[in-house]
Amino acid sequence: MSECEEIYVLAARTSLSPDPDATHYYGPPGLFPPRARRVFVSCTFTWDKPRAQWLAEQWRAALPEAEVLVGGPAYGDPGGEFVPGKFLREGCTITTRGCPGCASPCLVPKREGGFRCLTIKPGWIVQDNNLLAAPRAHVEAVLDMLDEQRKAATFSGGLEARRLLKMSWFVERLAQMRVYEAWLAYDSPPEREPALAAIALLRRIGLRQRQTRCYVLVGRDGDTVDEAERRVREVFDAGGLPFAMLWRDENAQMRHEPEWRALVRKWTRPAAMFASERTRA
Repeated sequence: MSECEEIYVLAARTSLSPDPDATHYYGPPGLFPPRARRVFVSCTFTWDKPRAQWLAEQWRAALPEAEVLVGGPAYGDPGGEFVPGKFLREGCTITTRGCPGCASPCLVPKREGGFRCLTIKPGWIVQDNNLLAAPRAHVEAVLDMLDEQRKAATFSGGLEARRLLKMSWFVERLAQMRVYEAWLAYDSPPEREPALAAIALLRRIGLRQRQTRCYVLVGRDGDTVDEAERRVREVFDAGGLPFAMLWRDENAQMRHEPEWRALVRKWTRPAAMFASERTRA
């Protein structure tokens, strides 16, 4: 068996993770471990850190001569230049990192530091957290790249509503592009009006409700099920398609009550949303 320079072991698999292959693994090495000089165990979410540590131990035992490293966003890795296919599946790209300052209660500033632009790598799924904070020349270059892709663009990292409402040139360009989904965020009370206005704007330029997505944070601090339901339904009634995200603190603690689970189950599944809201109407 030939030796790999580096193997990537991911602590958890998501819809954007690479498929398992000769260099990507999601578990221990098994009975016939591959040969490699370096094994990098990557962990995205803090609640997966125990599994990441366990995986590192398994790979160290199987490959005693290899260097086994543990890192990723959960360990405060600020990230460097994006390498396609390394930790995200084909089609994903990240062209900026860091945070310019926003109202959302997120960990990006703590993990990635100040905002910076990266070399633009091809892809149609843009995972940037703060794309619209980049200089216009960079954003236009990203849109030019997206126009050359074989699939319609997905802005799954999120477009900041406040900036979107002020960037008429970007909205005009978006109206001329092939767009699969554009995501917004409604994570805190100050984001309510901009998020709803941005939903209306995206609908006016031709995006359908299933294309106008919006992350809605629920279950944080003194939030209630009724209040959370009001917010996600507000997004739905405005013409967007919400995605309820149940809050986890830095210790991975979250709401476990059945009513919270039921709310998230409904408001993350488009079929359930449309069926329920038609019945309500």
